[in-house]
Amino acid sequence: MKIVIAGAGDVGFHLAELLSFENQDIILVDANQDVLDYAATHLDVMTIKGDSSSIDVLEQADVERAKLVLAVTTSEKTNLITAILAKKLGAKQTIARVNNPEYLSENQRLLFNELGVDSLFSPVQLAAEEIYRLVKQCSFTDIFDFEEGKVNLAGITIDESSMVVNKPILEINKLQDRVNLRPIAILRGHRTIIPRGDTVLRKNDHIYFITMKENIEEVVGIVGKPAVKVKNVMIIGGTDMGLATAKRLEKFYNVTLIEKDKQRCKELSDQLAETLIIKGDFSNIQLLEEEGLNHMDAFIAVTDNSEVNIIASLTAKNHGVYKTIAQVENKEYTHISQNIGVDTLINKKIIAANNIFRFVRKGRVEAITSLHGVDAEIIEYIVHKENQLTRKPLKDLHFPKTALIGSVIRGNESLIPNGEFQLNVHDKVIVFALPEAIGKLEQLFR
Repeated sequence: MKIVIAGAGDVGFHLAELLSFENQDIILVDANQDVLDYAATHLDVMTIKGDSSSIDVLEQADVERAKLVLAVTTSEKTNLITAILAKKLGAKQTIARVNNPEYLSENQRLLFNELGVDSLFSPVQLAAEEIYRLVKQCSFTDIFDFEEGKVNLAGITIDESSMVVNKPILEINKLQDRVNLRPIAILRGHRTIIPRGDTVLRKNDHIYFITMKENIEEVVGIVGKPAVKVKNVMIIGGTDMGLATAKRLEKFYNVTLIEKDKQRCKELSDQLAETLIIKGDFSNIQLLEEEGLNHMDAFIAVTDNSEVNIIASLTAKNHGVYKTIAQVENKEYTHISQNIGVDTLINKKIIAANNIFRFVRKGRVEAITSLHGVDAEIIEYIVHKENQLTRKPLKDLHFPKTALIGSVIRGNESLIPNGEFQLNVHDKVIVFALPEAIGKLEQLFR
């Protein structure tokens, strides 16, 4: 499949990196020669220097034969023009990155669709939605749902008071009759482990479960976390991300947002109806204390400085705040959150890249999710025809050892399968997979 990616920044590079496992024909277009040189030395891609909104540049990229064009530069206008021109020149599918949340409304999506832009996405809005999920289920460091919430994927840290410390996974599996859950991954330091029955859990392990929506609170009880309901939230940073996050949260929580710049505070006040806006230096701990830091249930740091966000979140943790979330620009930071004491580090560009990655999958993929710090993916496949998947039980399918089926959705039923389970046509299968297993999975589910 020929794929043209306009923009070799963090989003474009991460997409190209993910696609390197797929052996796709990738062309990377950017006006900056330095980022192209970096991509060329780290990835198996062809690069073209130039403005992707230029017809000449798009023709150089052979865009008329492209199955997919991903316009992910930092310029919204460039992305929209690139996608529109690419579609007119013959590209099969186009996706554009935007900043303006108004463009994501249904009527404006339809208008852009008529112009040739098949899909729109906003890294800021996707990240704000993820923060909302994390605050809503604050005992978890990650929370995702599949099939409109029929199945939940939750990440949680094992502390020394947990009843499962120093016990094998088999002990948790025995609880399935009561709770219906499946441990699918363990993050231990920087190492990703696929749990087997004899895998022993250790203090500070970060474990991911697949479970049903109605059982999500019971998972907290099993792991030994206290049940905490969030009421008060503090956000530092009046960035676009801070604004989007406050908008998403202010209907449900008491939100305080702290921003340094006086003019930006006025702009935020015009757009936020329920949020308390405070002008002040968010690096001033005394100010944070005066504004109620000690009484906050959740603390969200989304300034433009990753290090400020991490340090502020650690400070909030030391003041007894239960849930801390910090935005980071460097994707390498996302591997260290559980090791340093911040509950969750998020990178909006990685969230965006993972969100649109499902468009380029060869298999029948319904959704794809990546876990923070985990070198693996959660992929929801659909069984679309009778084949070896439907003729044998799971234990006889020669499933990759570095992959694990977490759940199966059959109609309105959500099931946790065992080795004797047999798939049916139209089943939706949620699979946890390390990168080396993805090729084999694509073949199985084709």
